[in-house]
Amino acid sequence: MPPNRRLAEIADRIDRLTAAIGRTVMWCGLAMVVLQVMVVLMRYVLGVGSIWLSEAIVYAHATLFMGASAWTLQQGGHVRVDIFYADAAPRSRAVVDLLGAVVLLLPFCCVLAWFALPYVGRSWAILERSREASGLPLVFLLKTLIPVFAVLLGLQGIAQAIRAALVLTSAPAEADH
Repeated sequence: MPPNRRLAEIADRIDRLTAAIGRTVMWCGLAMVVLQVMVVLMRYVLGVGSIWLSEAIVYAHATLFMGASAWTLQQGGHVRVDIFYADAAPRSRAVVDLLGAVVLLLPFCCVLAWFALPYVGRSWAILERSREASGLPLVFLLKTLIPVFAVLLGLQGIAQAIRAALVLTSAPAEADH
């Protein structure tokens, strides 16, 4: 298998993983809506509050945001200055994508993971719980989403860098299609 084809296959596998995780965690959006409706009905109809349900909404939101961020990057949904990028040639876009991934995204993911791992490790060591007596006993799992986020976003950055490099190393006529 040619090296370029092997790299493209690696990028495709990362894309499939990212999409699968993104499609799975998007169900957290529905869970957030259902839980929020339950909290409102319980509070205003039954006069009962639930810290557990309120925290579950926060957990679902964090899972959705952290789990789907790489998928959002893959789909081009993150903020970018499109003034120049939208009208740029494919090779110019590839340069921007490659530099953005290598100079900004991947170092950010590495630094985030580096600082998050001890933070998460301390949380796991004590099996950190909510500060609220009736809150969820899973704060350590919630904090685990931080390095997971860094890894997923970093992997998607690698896939983008591979695709950009493939555009830049292909013949100019191929890159423009």
